[in-house]
Amino acid sequence: MGIKVAKFGGSSLADAAQFKKVKDILLSDPDRRLVVPSAPGKRNATDIKVTDLFYECNRLAAAGQNIDEAFGKISTRYHGIAQELGITVDLDSRLDEVKKNIGLGAGADYAASRGEYLNGILLAAYLGWDFIDPQTGIFFDEDGHLDSAKTQVVLSKILAEHDHAVVPGFYGCDVNGKVKTFSRGGSDITGAIVARAANADMYENWTDVSGCLMADPRIVRDPKPIRYVTYRELRELSYMGASVLHEDAIFPVRIAGIPTNIRNTNKPEEPGTIIGYEAEEHENEHMITGIAGHKDFAIINVEKAMMNAELGFGRRVLQALEEAGISFEHMPSGIDTMCVVVAQDALEGKKDRLVHRIHELCAPDSVEIHSGLALIATVGRGMVRSKGTSARLFNALMKAGVNVRLIDQGSSELNIIVGVDNLDFEVAVRAIYRAFVLEDTPAKTY
Repeated sequence: MGIKVAKFGGSSLADAAQFKKVKDILLSDPDRRLVVPSAPGKRNATDIKVTDLFYECNRLAAAGQNIDEAFGKISTRYHGIAQELGITVDLDSRLDEVKKNIGLGAGADYAASRGEYLNGILLAAYLGWDFIDPQTGIFFDEDGHLDSAKTQVVLSKILAEHDHAVVPGFYGCDVNGKVKTFSRGGSDITGAIVARAANADMYENWTDVSGCLMADPRIVRDPKPIRYVTYRELRELSYMGASVLHEDAIFPVRIAGIPTNIRNTNKPEEPGTIIGYEAEEHENEHMITGIAGHKDFAIINVEKAMMNAELGFGRRVLQALEEAGISFEHMPSGIDTMCVVVAQDALEGKKDRLVHRIHELCAPDSVEIHSGLALIATVGRGMVRSKGTSARLFNALMKAGVNVRLIDQGSSELNIIVGVDNLDFEVAVRAIYRAFVLEDTPAKTY
């Protein structure tokens, strides 16, 4: 029997009805032996997440104000779930302890983590599975970063002692033994950590969407789902703004070679998206895997005759950026021209000083900064083996009346990045999608 680790987001555990769906999913596959729950999310558009209520309690306590009303909402939420599911568990003593600790100044991390902690207790009681507190097996170092080595050793040993267990997401233990939360994507990260520690065959990330889509549905109408994507492709898509798992939530399973399956709790029959390390055995229907991008970049264009013969020129341009505290995104260059793409907001209040510093260090013929640029990445592992990819892309943009201001293609040939005016962003994305998906003949070469 293999092992699957299933992580469920806040929307998947927002109320008793969602708990029932989760139980059905878990019990439908005997390999699903470890589950990582988030705190209850919103039940409707006007609802408040339990984690936000805990943050409010902490804010009030820190200000010396009464937290009874805010904490009462939390208590009512958990008691309601337990009562509707017929769960027999001592919630009152745990809620009293949490309320007391928040009032005594346990801090924001402690308060925020209690949503997952209490939901984990409810889910473990509902399933009849063991409960593992991540404070005993997930560790942070003195700088507040995950102590991956220690966590792997300790958590692996703990998990080996349980056939079925619930491990709440979002938090662990700092060097002083206190609760410490992840800064972002917390429960997703916990799920990946647990999957690695358990040496799982699959990490399932259950949410309210049926996997990744080939384009932003706010731009492209009913974009097709991505059935299989490599971790490298996902990195490119997420970097360019696609709404997928955060990189920190991918790293633990990526280095362990464990595939991730993004699934929909409300549509468990759908296969979702599998994120894997290799792709040879998976044939995509189309030449590309997906399209992603975002607006508001700026191009710093530095020109100087005979630039290519001047040793250290590029380093000095980047030195000016480093001194200004600006990181760059891309750097397409020519013989006498060097272009550096940066986030537009990174230049606020620094533009004149940066240009002056580039002149000091590099003595260029000219330095110009152009704002209002959008970057679009067309990503696909099949592009490298398919002739005419670039021609098809630029022909699609030409037909749509979009002027390309920048072209950048990595040496891996995994993607082609184009820069267009902000105003042309949505038109360009739709044109690329139409050319590679709607008008595409299914790929047969990979």
